[in-house]
Amino acid sequence: MATIHKNLRSIIEAQETCPVRVQTLGGFQLWVENQPINSKEWRRDIALQLFQFLITARHRRGLHKETIMDRVWEKADTKTGEQNFKAALHGINKVLEPNRQSRTESKYIIRQGQTYQLNLAAFWIDIDAIEELIAYGNNLLNKEPKMALQAYRQAIELYQGIYLPNRVYQDWSCEQRERIQMLVLGTIILLSERLVNENPLESIRLTEQALIIDSAWEDAYKIQMQAYLKKGNRPMAIKAYQRCVEVLDKEFGLEPLPDTKKLYQSIGSR
Repeated sequence: MATIHKNLRSIIEAQETCPVRVQTLGGFQLWVENQPINSKEWRRDIALQLFQFLITARHRRGLHKETIMDRVWEKADTKTGEQNFKAALHGINKVLEPNRQSRTESKYIIRQGQTYQLNLAAFWIDIDAIEELIAYGNNLLNKEPKMALQAYRQAIELYQGIYLPNRVYQDWSCEQRERIQMLVLGTIILLSERLVNENPLESIRLTEQALIIDSAWEDAYKIQMQAYLKKGNRPMAIKAYQRCVEVLDKEFGLEPLPDTKKLYQSIGSR
């Protein structure tokens, strides 16, 4: 048990020990050596744009400069793309290492020939921490369920909103945005299911959080109905079902699934 506590603590404490800390959810923020970087320090949006792309593509190993330019500035001609890349990379280096001597290698951006990638060992990134906490919880769910649920809670707390809201119209950010949202929603549902019997009010709170992320997430309504019934509040269980019916019809022209309908029908027999 002590090892488990230590492992979970190390995941959480990495947020304070990494030289560079990045928040991508609900709004972008960067800290270097625990000092927040304000928007003016980026000077040009192309520098911030390139850095956010490198964050998004962080697990793809080194990307060739041409590939980066094509993805980030797809409508620019070759000359403009080259100029943008050079200016943006210089801007990133000034933000991350303002006192670095010229012609010395960056600690934070690895360059090999014409390929570039972040030195991830130096970075704490909120979406990576969320994935690590969820994976940790999944591995412990059967052996140490209480510790697993604690890890899930920590992951959910880190989710502050959509991924890079200032880049919602950039194609390169969409996949990451959808993936982290689905992962967090699934974790909220798993945690709220586990808490229905022992803490129905917390289960209701969690499902409301899920519905803020996606108002058509049917599992959340179903769990709410179960939690309200556990509390003996049939009217609120009925209202949860009615909300589900209205949202699914408005969003997709669909009816609730048979299991959800069956649960609703059972309310009348209680």
